[in-house]
Amino acid sequence: MPYKKPVIEKVYYSIGEVASMFNVNNSLIRFWEKEFPSVKPHKNKKGNRLFTKDDLEQLKLIYHLVKERGLTLEGARKKIRENQTETVDNFAIVDRLKNIRQMLVEIKDEL
Repeated sequence: MPYKKPVIEKVYYSIGEVASMFNVNNSLIRFWEKEFPSVKPHKNKKGNRLFTKDDLEQLKLIYHLVKERGLTLEGARKKIRENQTETVDNFAIVDRLKNIRQMLVEIKDEL
């Protein structure tokens, strides 16, 4: 059986890495950081932002609400503040469905 290299998850992601994950500018990530108190990246001695998995999950939720659902920033803040659990659950369902769709498309392309 061939050796399978373990997948190593990063603990911190730079703002550039995060911005490229969402295909947005670094400035938008910094802006969302100021607008949404739930995004709290660590900063190193140089002041560089270091985002954790929790920060990424919050940013995914914000991206979904603002970019995909078209909510205003105030609307997204209100939705997160008032219905945090329901909003996160709905987003998780949508995210899983997207992953399933992607997997089905890949299977179709292989046939």
